[in-house]
Amino acid sequence: MTTRPPGPELTVLHRIPSGSNAVYRCVDAEGGHWVYKPSAGERPLMDFPDGSLAAREIAAYEVSVALGWDLVPETVGAHGPGGPGMAQRWIDEFDRGEAPGHDPVDIHPVDALPPGRVAVLRGEGSRGEDVVVAHALDERLRRIALFDHVVNNADRKGGHVLVDTSSVIWAIDHGLSFHTESKLRTVLWGWAGQPLPLEDVEGLERVRGGLSGDAVLGEKLRDLLSPAEVSALAARVTTLLDGEVFPVPGPGYPLPWPLF
Repeated sequence: MTTRPPGPELTVLHRIPSGSNAVYRCVDAEGGHWVYKPSAGERPLMDFPDGSLAAREIAAYEVSVALGWDLVPETVGAHGPGGPGMAQRWIDEFDRGEAPGHDPVDIHPVDALPPGRVAVLRGEGSRGEDVVVAHALDERLRRIALFDHVVNNADRKGGHVLVDTSSVIWAIDHGLSFHTESKLRTVLWGWAGQPLPLEDVEGLERVRGGLSGDAVLGEKLRDLLSPAEVSALAARVTTLLDGEVFPVPGPGYPLPWPLF
């Protein structure tokens, strides 16, 4: 399993303090802004090989491209002060102060769920009040939910979907994806059990075609993932196409923690 040859040479602007791994905001020679994650800054995990998270982020972008939905910002192999890793195009987010309630995933009072949202979890707020975690019923968010089933995303927190200044939703943080075992953990369960729309089935067919024989997607992923992980991806896509419905959560209701 290898990442691609180094891409843009990056200059660090500052470290992004959130998260357990090293993450930096950087600029390239043309002035483009990126999120840079060096492989050397990855915290060791029990269930994912050391130093593999950058490659998984790049693989997730390639699957997004193959689906034809443009869900993941451009993600490439890159080299910066921390050594080789990955770089993802920076997304300028909307101003939450100017657009309250605009987050795709949020917490609401149990008796005041806004229209166009579906609750996925009920709990207790910081003051002991009844609240729900709910997400929007947006077409792009629906496709992110399906994308997570395809890549076996173990970490779809509420904060791992961003809204840019044009109100477009983006999916980020896919380092914990593509495991051969079922690891899906997501807050996006609002479509469970519903039939897949035809256009989503067509996207899955594009991925299956891209994994067959010597097709381009398969070649790219074999440079980033293990053969077993690529085979498991193909099996998940086939299962989704055979059923043509959004999967239903099994026992334990697989959610990430923390949720945001």
